[in-house]
Amino acid sequence: MHIFPAIDLRGGKVVRLEQGKAEAQTVYGTDPVAVAESFHAAGAKYLHMVDLDGAFTGELHNLSLVAAVAKASPLFIELGGGMRNEKAITSALEAGVDRVVIGTRACESFPFVRVLIEKFGPEKIAVGIDARDGIVSTKGWTTPSSWTAPGLAKAVADQGVRTIIYTDIATDGMFTGPNLKALRELSQAVPEIDLIASGGVATLDHLHSLRGLEARIAGVIIGKALYDGKLNLADALRAVA
Repeated sequence: MHIFPAIDLRGGKVVRLEQGKAEAQTVYGTDPVAVAESFHAAGAKYLHMVDLDGAFTGELHNLSLVAAVAKASPLFIELGGGMRNEKAITSALEAGVDRVVIGTRACESFPFVRVLIEKFGPEKIAVGIDARDGIVSTKGWTTPSSWTAPGLAKAVADQGVRTIIYTDIATDGMFTGPNLKALRELSQAVPEIDLIASGGVATLDHLHSLRGLEARIAGVIIGKALYDGKLNLADALRAVA
């Protein structure tokens, strides 16, 4: 199970939102390159980045910062937020991103997902499923959809997707632990898919609970817990080694 420390960008700053609420923002820095380098120094090999401005507006706003991180760091970088057309995805990959995360458009257009998989390959495309009480939300978590998380997971798996990032909105930034029930249900729906869990992880016990889950958990994203000092990254990496 891989650890993905997270860098969320908004207005050029490194921030975290509580449960995805734009008004519940904490700024942690203005230099994402330095943050990424600190993660790498602690032993990380993977990095999850989100262009929050892109998630809210549908257009990439912080790609130059993402490119700077990619240029300065050997980390495997996945990027979400604003990936709603092929031009944005191509730009992200050309900027040095290793994998892009499709959220809103994956929910809206399965042909779009299939085209991306066929053009770039399943290793370059992941689908982000963000859900509250099992119902998928889109457009920066502002708009509920008609999809359940397992239902959408099955649908995108049928398009060739092999990696899904599942974010439980209710636990995001709350330190209450991952939604194990939802992750188990998702894994049962698409047992062949690599799942990356996001939301709620703040202790080593939370990591152990994910490792012990009867599900295909390929990775876990950790954000606010690292910035607030609730969890030490080096300790987390050792816990899943």
